[in-house]
Amino acid sequence: MLRTLLSDDLPRSRPLAALLALIVLALALAPFLFPGIRSLNTAATICIFIVLVASYDLLLGYTGIVSFAHTMFFGIGAYGVAIALKATPGDWGAVALGGAVGLAVAVALAFVIGLFALRVQAIFFAMVTLAVASAFLILASQLSGLTGGEDGLTYQVPRVLTPAFTLTDERILGVRMDGRLVGYYLLFAAAIALVLVMLRVVNSPFGRVLQAIRENQFRAEALGYRTAAYRTAATCLSAGAAALAGILMALWQKYTGPDTTLSLSIMIDILLMVVIGGMGTVYGAVVGATIFVLAKNYLQVLMAAAATSVAHLPLLAKLISPERWLLWLGLLFILSVYFFPTGIVGRLRGRG
Repeated sequence: MLRTLLSDDLPRSRPLAALLALIVLALALAPFLFPGIRSLNTAATICIFIVLVASYDLLLGYTGIVSFAHTMFFGIGAYGVAIALKATPGDWGAVALGGAVGLAVAVALAFVIGLFALRVQAIFFAMVTLAVASAFLILASQLSGLTGGEDGLTYQVPRVLTPAFTLTDERILGVRMDGRLVGYYLLFAAAIALVLVMLRVVNSPFGRVLQAIRENQFRAEALGYRTAAYRTAATCLSAGAAALAGILMALWQKYTGPDTTLSLSIMIDILLMVVIGGMGTVYGAVVGATIFVLAKNYLQVLMAAAATSVAHLPLLAKLISPERWLLWLGLLFILSVYFFPTGIVGRLRGRG
């Protein structure tokens, strides 16, 4: 049953299987194990970025395509729902319509980019996607009447996803059963479903062809595969999954703006997560997104506690000051790349 569910792509390593099981269990029980708004928001962000990173790895890890436009597709999905809910607050029909339009626009734009740019060499395609993503970011920032400009859009989601909705007046394990919890588990279930779908895609004959193109495009063409068509299809699938992640982000945050969906810093974060987790494996997205989001949210807190405990050592306290958390985050990334060149998943699978 499990083998079928995972599309016959098992972890193939006991440490990796244990790590994945721990992550899934922690996310499934996050509202009860780690009560509090910040902890729940961190768990939700991990779920969203697992989908986003896995969708990008479909391009980079499985097909060998370097793109800098992934946050654009992410933002299109989020803005589709945001604009619809701004016009019709709290309506599920608006969520469906906005999500469908955002998904269609993202896939159509990916198709156009694929047709015009995927026939060029890799570096030129990367530059084309960077230019398109930058243009879209500027456009979203300037169309204030539609997108809210730099301030973004704040809107009302359906009531069942808000704290005003109550499942029961009784608390379970000290946790209030409200719409926030419903929203989290809706997001968690959607993330699980999308990851399983992507596992199915990469382990299908289509996915095998993508990996063949990554290894040797000319050999794949010699075998009779239309590589441009396959690469365009991979770009569209990746864009669609990214747009769905954007829809989940919009429903969870109730706010959509350029800085939260379209910025280049998010694109860099996605690249870091793919490299940390391991390219060419959906499981790498799960591990990389979890570790990176946790580090980004809690490294500063841990450093503050450590700096307080060594306050009697001025030099050491200044070195691990929470103001330098980005420096240490960068150092951790360098160490992870050095000791895990194939990513954490690649290293764990190598150990068996």
